[in-house]
Amino acid sequence: MVSHSFLLEQGRWRLEGNWLERSNPPIALTGRIIVAWGQDNWYSMVTKLTFPNRERQEITCQYRGRLDGGERQYTFVLQHSELGRVEGEGWITPAAIVQRYWTLNDKQRRSGFETLTRLDTGKYAISGGMMAGLHLTSAMDATVILQYS
Repeated sequence: MVSHSFLLEQGRWRLEGNWLERSNPPIALTGRIIVAWGQDNWYSMVTKLTFPNRERQEITCQYRGRLDGGERQYTFVLQHSELGRVEGEGWITPAAIVQRYWTLNDKQRRSGFETLTRLDTGKYAISGGMMAGLHLTSAMDATVILQYS
């Protein structure tokens, strides 16, 4: 089994990649992710995605979740700057962390998904997307690198 360092351990991460929206060219993307662990197997994570050329407004996310030791599945709540209040679930596989989320009380039925594939100790590839109903509205592909733990 692969040992994960993202999410399962505290740390500060740097993100670099691309953001895609329907019928538009890719937009450069950078970001920061902070993961912190508290008592009773609760974690918090703050993500800030910025677009260096200011082609789009930044996206911020504040997560709070619970993962019991030895478990492979977890749940979380999230405050998303574009989607509002969100709930989600995740699975920890031997080589990746997969999560999906959905908005609450949203007429557009927006949801999203992310997969973090472990490339090396402290380095992951992330890909994900957001949907409205059955249609993909945006996608992201990036590399996430541990800055320090």
